[in-house]
Amino acid sequence: MSNIAEGFDCDSKVEFGRFLGIARRSAVEVQSLLYVALDVDHMTSKEFTDLYEQARKAKALIGGFKKSLTPRT
Repeated sequence: MSNIAEGFDCDSKVEFGRFLGIARRSAVEVQSLLYVALDVDHMTSKEFTDLYEQARKAKALIGGFKKSLTPRT
């Protein structure tokens, strides 16, 4: 969310798109860290699955937002 907020103040769609890319990669980081939390028994399998799916949806939404900034040909 912070990457998107920071990018929102950019002067161009290209630069904003770069921040959206960073935000999407941050969601991938979250997914990776969820595996770590599961491996050390910090969460249940159900909690892992639910949170992993939320991160997947966030990635999809961010990706769609970024794609909407690109002019259609």
